[in-house]
Amino acid sequence: MRKSPAGRFNPKVNLVRYADDFIVTGVSKELLENEVRPVVEQFLRERSLELSPEKTCVTHIDQGFDFLGQNIRSWKGKLLTQPSKRNVHAFLDKVRTITRQNKALDQLALIRMLNPVIRGWVNYHRHASAKRAFNKVDRVIWKSLWRWARRRHLKKSANWIIHKYWHPVGRHKWLFAADTGQKTPDGKPVWFRLVNPTDTKIVRYRKIMGEANPFDPNWRPYFEDRVVFKKFGVHLHKRPS
Repeated sequence: MRKSPAGRFNPKVNLVRYADDFIVTGVSKELLENEVRPVVEQFLRERSLELSPEKTCVTHIDQGFDFLGQNIRSWKGKLLTQPSKRNVHAFLDKVRTITRQNKALDQLALIRMLNPVIRGWVNYHRHASAKRAFNKVDRVIWKSLWRWARRRHLKKSANWIIHKYWHPVGRHKWLFAADTGQKTPDGKPVWFRLVNPTDTKIVRYRKIMGEANPFDPNWRPYFEDRVVFKKFGVHLHKRPS
Protein backbone atom coordinates (compact mmCIF):
# COMPACT_ATOMS: atom_id res chain seq x y z
CA MET A 1 0.00 0.00 0.00
CA ARG A 2 1.01 3.58 -0.60
CA LYS A 3 0.85 6.29 2.00
CA SER A 4 -1.22 9.40 1.47
CA PRO A 5 0.26 12.89 2.12
CA ALA A 6 -1.23 12.72 5.63
CA GLY A 7 0.75 9.54 6.32
CA ARG A 8 -2.23 7.19 6.23
CA PHE A 9 -2.35 4.10 4.03
CA ASN A 10 -4.40 4.49 0.87
CA PRO A 11 -5.79 1.07 -0.19
CA LYS A 12 -7.30 2.54 -3.38
CA VAL A 13 -10.47 0.51 -3.00
CA ASN A 14 -13.09 1.45 -5.59
CA LEU A 15 -16.57 0.11 -6.35
CA VAL A 16 -18.16 0.06 -9.80
CA ARG A 17 -21.77 -1.19 -9.90
CA TYR A 18 -24.43 -1.67 -12.56
CA ALA A 19 -27.70 -3.21 -11.32
CA ASP A 20 -26.69 -6.43 -9.51
CA ASP A 21 -23.25 -6.66 -11.17
CA PHE A 22 -20.28 -4.95 -9.56
CA ILE A 23 -16.50 -5.00 -9.31
CA VAL A 24 -14.24 -3.87 -6.49
CA THR A 25 -10.65 -2.83 -7.15
CA GLY A 26 -7.77 -2.65 -4.69
CA VAL A 27 -3.99 -2.50 -4.51
CA SER A 28 -3.45 -6.17 -3.61
CA LYS A 29 -5.05 -9.59 -3.72
CA GLU A 30 -4.64 -9.97 0.04
CA LEU A 31 -6.54 -6.74 0.68
CA LEU A 32 -9.47 -7.83 -1.47
CA GLU A 33 -9.67 -11.37 -0.12
CA ASN A 34 -9.02 -10.70 3.58
CA GLU A 35 -10.61 -7.30 4.14
CA VAL A 36 -12.92 -6.24 1.31
CA ARG A 37 -14.64 -9.55 0.52
CA PRO A 38 -15.76 -10.23 4.12
CA VAL A 39 -17.26 -6.73 4.30
CA VAL A 40 -19.15 -7.25 1.03
CA GLU A 41 -20.39 -10.67 2.11
CA GLN A 42 -21.59 -9.29 5.45
CA PHE A 43 -23.36 -6.41 3.69
CA LEU A 44 -25.18 -8.83 1.37
CA ARG A 45 -25.94 -11.34 4.15
CA GLU A 46 -27.85 -8.69 6.09
CA ARG A 47 -30.08 -8.34 3.02
CA SER A 48 -30.54 -12.10 2.49
CA LEU A 49 -28.19 -12.05 -0.49
CA GLU A 50 -24.88 -13.73 -1.25
CA LEU A 51 -22.10 -13.63 -3.83
CA SER A 52 -22.40 -16.02 -6.74
CA PRO A 53 -19.51 -18.55 -6.52
CA GLU A 54 -19.50 -18.99 -10.31
CA LYS A 55 -19.23 -15.26 -11.02
CA THR A 56 -16.98 -14.17 -8.15
CA CYS A 57 -13.20 -14.23 -8.41
CA VAL A 58 -10.15 -12.24 -7.38
CA THR A 59 -7.79 -11.66 -10.28
CA HIS A 60 -5.00 -9.37 -11.41
CA ILE A 61 -5.76 -6.71 -14.01
CA ASP A 62 -3.08 -8.22 -16.28
CA GLN A 63 -5.10 -11.44 -16.41
CA GLY A 64 -8.34 -9.56 -16.94
CA PHE A 65 -11.96 -10.23 -16.02
CA ASP A 66 -15.41 -10.15 -17.62
CA PHE A 67 -17.87 -7.43 -16.69
CA LEU A 68 -21.16 -6.57 -18.43
CA GLY A 69 -20.31 -8.65 -21.48
CA GLN A 70 -16.84 -7.20 -21.94
CA ASN A 71 -13.37 -8.39 -21.01
CA ILE A 72 -11.25 -5.79 -19.21
CA ARG A 73 -7.51 -6.21 -18.79
CA SER A 74 -4.21 -4.39 -18.85
CA TRP A 75 -2.11 -4.97 -21.96
CA LYS A 76 1.32 -3.38 -22.35
CA GLY A 77 0.45 -0.77 -19.75
CA LYS A 78 -2.84 0.23 -21.36
CA LEU A 79 -6.43 -0.63 -20.42
CA LEU A 80 -7.94 -2.90 -23.06
CA THR A 81 -11.69 -3.45 -23.24
CA GLN A 82 -13.12 -5.91 -25.75
CA PRO A 83 -16.16 -8.22 -26.12
CA SER A 84 -15.79 -11.21 -23.83
CA LYS A 85 -15.62 -14.70 -25.34
CA ARG A 86 -18.73 -15.73 -23.43
CA ASN A 87 -20.66 -12.74 -24.74
CA VAL A 88 -19.57 -13.40 -28.33
CA HIS A 89 -20.57 -17.07 -28.06
CA ALA A 90 -23.98 -16.17 -26.59
CA PHE A 91 -24.62 -13.69 -29.40
CA LEU A 92 -23.64 -16.17 -32.11
CA ASP A 93 -25.75 -18.90 -30.51
CA LYS A 94 -28.74 -16.57 -30.70
CA VAL A 95 -28.10 -15.86 -34.39
CA ARG A 96 -27.71 -19.58 -35.14
CA THR A 97 -30.94 -20.35 -33.28
CA ILE A 98 -32.87 -17.79 -35.31
CA THR A 99 -31.62 -19.13 -38.64
CA ARG A 100 -32.04 -22.77 -37.61
CA GLN A 101 -35.61 -22.35 -36.29
CA ASN A 102 -36.83 -20.29 -39.25
CA LYS A 103 -36.01 -22.48 -42.23
CA ALA A 104 -39.35 -21.73 -43.91
CA LEU A 105 -39.07 -17.93 -43.69
CA ASP A 106 -38.29 -16.01 -46.84
CA GLN A 107 -35.10 -13.98 -46.98
CA LEU A 108 -36.73 -10.61 -46.29
CA ALA A 109 -38.47 -11.87 -43.13
CA LEU A 110 -35.27 -13.51 -41.89
CA ILE A 111 -33.30 -10.30 -42.33
CA ARG A 112 -35.97 -8.39 -40.40
CA MET A 113 -35.53 -10.82 -37.50
CA LEU A 114 -31.73 -10.75 -37.53
CA ASN A 115 -31.07 -7.05 -38.01
CA PRO A 116 -32.23 -5.84 -34.56
CA VAL A 117 -30.16 -8.56 -32.88
CA ILE A 118 -26.99 -7.80 -34.85
CA ARG A 119 -27.39 -4.02 -34.69
CA GLY A 120 -27.98 -4.03 -30.94
CA TRP A 121 -24.91 -6.17 -30.28
CA VAL A 122 -22.48 -4.18 -32.43
CA ASN A 123 -23.76 -0.84 -31.10
CA TYR A 124 -23.17 -2.04 -27.54
CA HIS A 125 -19.55 -2.97 -28.30
CA ARG A 126 -18.71 -0.18 -30.77
CA HIS A 127 -16.82 1.79 -28.11
CA ALA A 128 -14.50 -1.12 -27.26
CA SER A 129 -11.59 -2.74 -29.09
CA ALA A 130 -14.04 -4.85 -31.06
CA LYS A 131 -12.70 -4.88 -34.62
CA ARG A 132 -11.40 -8.45 -34.35
CA ALA A 133 -14.65 -9.61 -32.74
CA PHE A 134 -16.72 -7.90 -35.46
CA ASN A 135 -14.71 -9.69 -38.16
CA LYS A 136 -15.20 -13.02 -36.40
CA VAL A 137 -18.97 -12.73 -36.00
CA ASP A 138 -19.26 -11.57 -39.61
CA ARG A 139 -17.62 -14.82 -40.78
CA VAL A 140 -19.73 -17.00 -38.46
CA ILE A 141 -22.98 -15.26 -39.47
CA TRP A 142 -22.11 -15.83 -43.14
CA LYS A 143 -21.61 -19.56 -42.51
CA SER A 144 -24.91 -19.76 -40.63
CA LEU A 145 -26.77 -18.04 -43.47
CA TRP A 146 -25.07 -20.27 -46.02
CA ARG A 147 -26.34 -23.36 -44.21
CA TRP A 148 -29.83 -21.80 -44.08
CA ALA A 149 -29.76 -21.19 -47.84
CA ARG A 150 -28.36 -24.64 -48.68
CA ARG A 151 -31.13 -26.37 -46.73
CA ARG A 152 -33.72 -24.51 -48.81
CA HIS A 153 -32.23 -25.55 -52.15
CA LEU A 154 -30.62 -28.96 -51.82
CA LYS A 155 -30.66 -29.59 -55.57
CA LYS A 156 -29.24 -26.21 -56.60
CA SER A 157 -25.58 -25.43 -57.20
CA ALA A 158 -23.53 -23.24 -54.87
CA ASN A 159 -23.18 -20.62 -57.62
CA TRP A 160 -26.97 -20.45 -58.06
CA ILE A 161 -27.53 -20.03 -54.32
CA ILE A 162 -24.89 -17.30 -54.05
CA HIS A 163 -26.48 -15.24 -56.82
CA LYS A 164 -29.97 -15.68 -55.37
CA TYR A 165 -29.23 -14.51 -51.83
CA TRP A 166 -25.98 -12.50 -52.00
CA HIS A 167 -25.71 -9.34 -54.08
CA PRO A 168 -23.28 -6.44 -54.64
CA VAL A 169 -24.47 -3.63 -52.36
CA GLY A 170 -22.44 -0.53 -51.55
CA ARG A 171 -18.79 -1.36 -50.89
CA HIS A 172 -19.56 -5.06 -50.53
CA LYS A 173 -19.18 -7.36 -53.52
CA TRP A 174 -21.47 -9.96 -51.95
CA LEU A 175 -23.97 -9.03 -49.24
CA PHE A 176 -26.93 -10.99 -47.90
CA ALA A 177 -29.79 -8.83 -49.16
CA ALA A 178 -33.39 -9.22 -50.36
CA ASP A 179 -35.04 -7.45 -53.26
CA THR A 180 -37.84 -5.23 -51.92
CA GLY A 181 -39.51 -5.02 -55.35
CA GLN A 182 -38.93 -1.27 -55.50
CA LYS A 183 -36.69 0.57 -57.93
CA THR A 184 -34.37 3.55 -57.62
CA PRO A 185 -34.85 6.54 -59.98
CA ASP A 186 -32.23 5.04 -62.31
CA GLY A 187 -34.04 1.70 -62.40
CA LYS A 188 -31.85 -0.30 -60.02
CA PRO A 189 -33.43 -2.62 -57.43
CA VAL A 190 -33.75 -1.43 -53.83
CA TRP A 191 -32.13 -3.99 -51.52
CA PHE A 192 -33.05 -4.69 -47.91
CA ARG A 193 -29.67 -5.69 -46.57
CA LEU A 194 -28.49 -7.57 -43.54
CA VAL A 195 -26.58 -5.46 -41.02
CA ASN A 196 -22.87 -6.13 -41.49
CA PRO A 197 -20.90 -5.93 -38.21
CA THR A 198 -17.75 -4.76 -40.00
CA ASP A 199 -19.59 -1.65 -41.26
CA THR A 200 -19.93 -0.34 -37.69
CA LYS A 201 -17.26 2.24 -36.97
CA ILE A 202 -15.34 1.90 -33.71
CA VAL A 203 -15.74 5.16 -31.77
CA ARG A 204 -13.84 5.48 -28.50
CA TYR A 205 -15.94 6.56 -25.53
CA ARG A 206 -15.16 10.01 -24.21
CA LYS A 207 -15.46 10.53 -20.49
CA ILE A 208 -17.83 13.35 -19.49
CA MET A 209 -16.08 16.38 -18.02
CA GLY A 210 -16.54 16.61 -14.28
CA GLU A 211 -17.71 20.23 -14.43
CA ALA A 212 -20.24 19.60 -17.24
CA ASN A 213 -23.79 20.48 -16.13
CA PRO A 214 -26.68 19.20 -18.28
CA PHE A 215 -29.00 21.80 -16.69
CA ASP A 216 -26.74 24.73 -17.65
CA PRO A 217 -27.64 26.15 -21.12
CA ASN A 218 -23.99 27.07 -21.66
CA TRP A 219 -23.13 23.35 -21.67
CA ARG A 220 -25.85 22.39 -24.17
CA PRO A 221 -23.48 22.51 -27.20
CA TYR A 222 -21.09 20.21 -25.33
CA PHE A 223 -23.72 17.51 -24.76
CA GLU A 224 -25.04 17.90 -28.33
CA ASP A 225 -21.48 17.36 -29.53
CA ARG A 226 -21.26 14.15 -27.50
CA VAL A 227 -24.40 12.81 -29.18
CA VAL A 228 -23.10 13.65 -32.67
CA PHE A 229 -19.65 12.25 -31.90
CA LYS A 230 -21.17 9.01 -30.58
CA LYS A 231 -23.21 8.58 -33.77
CA PHE A 232 -20.84 9.84 -36.47
CA GLY A 233 -17.42 10.10 -34.83
CA VAL A 234 -17.03 13.84 -35.57
CA HIS A 235 -16.95 16.94 -33.36
CA LEU A 236 -19.21 19.96 -33.84
CA HIS A 237 -18.71 22.08 -30.74
CA LYS A 238 -16.17 22.78 -28.06
CA ARG A 239 -16.56 23.15 -24.33
CA PRO A 240 -17.86 26.50 -23.05
CA SER A 241 -15.22 29.19 -22.78
